[in-house]
Amino acid sequence: MASDETEHIRYEERYVENSRGLKLFTCRWIPADQEPKALIFICHGYAMECSITMNSTARRLVKAGFAVYGMDYEGHGKSDGLRAYISNFDHLVDDVSNHYTSICEKEENRGKMRFLLGESMGGAVLLLLHRLKPDFWDGAVLVAPMCKIAEEMKPNPLMISILTKLSRVVPTWRILPVQDIVHVAFKQPEIRQQVRENPYCYKGRFRLKTAYELFRISNDLEKRLHEVSLPFIVLHGEDDKVTDKAVSRELYEVATSSDKTFKLYPAMWHGLLYGEPPENIKIVFSDIIGWFDERVSLGNGRFETELKRENDGFNKT
Repeated sequence: MASDETEHIRYEERYVENSRGLKLFTCRWIPADQEPKALIFICHGYAMECSITMNSTARRLVKAGFAVYGMDYEGHGKSDGLRAYISNFDHLVDDVSNHYTSICEKEENRGKMRFLLGESMGGAVLLLLHRLKPDFWDGAVLVAPMCKIAEEMKPNPLMISILTKLSRVVPTWRILPVQDIVHVAFKQPEIRQQVRENPYCYKGRFRLKTAYELFRISNDLEKRLHEVSLPFIVLHGEDDKVTDKAVSRELYEVATSSDKTFKLYPAMWHGLLYGEPPENIKIVFSDIIGWFDERVSLGNGRFETELKRENDGFNKT
């Protein structure tokens, strides 16, 4: 386990093994001198990773009093697996669910509220984690979630049909043409450069099966947005050319959640957490931290219900 402590933030990293025998990179940022208000679990985007690209996000949240946990998916970042290859999106979600659930269920964390924060494809991971355990999470922040791929990013329907068939034969081939996501996702040129220079961020073409899985999952999510029931805030840039802001609005409108918020930021792009000018990022994090603080101030209703259930069961015996 590696560790680093600066600015009253304790940073640690370690590897865990998934059910398929692969080593997955995990990390955490926690307040060094106080008990955290709540736990926040990061779900990063496609081709990205946690320890470098999500570092500034995590540190902002820790400075606001939260403990933050990250994990690189199979084939992403510092984890094992073929680079940017997703053979089955459900495996990826299971890995994240198993690791994050194990942290939440540690004795020292039982009474703490647990939140998810998902960016882009991580938004899809987040929604599927919620689908796996509808009553487990206390709330979620969805940042430009991949509930549908933006039309500008899609190949034409004939190409999709051909590539879908090919993905069954040569799943790992990197032949899917796509425009430069880094160029259209991050507004600030210096951030684009940082992402391109980050050796743990994948910059190549989509692998066939990966592209198929992303289309499959986004289509499935779009059809089942009404099933979302946890408290959430969804944030989207008005000029996002990677994921579809209209579907974020639809999520807000059709979700059965009684506590839901939608924020659309004029002139902002896809990379809301670290790709915008500092003044825009400040606005976004003010909304995110304010939302978390408000939910924490309302109290941990889930844990109180669990305790009541346990006490009722104890009294019956």
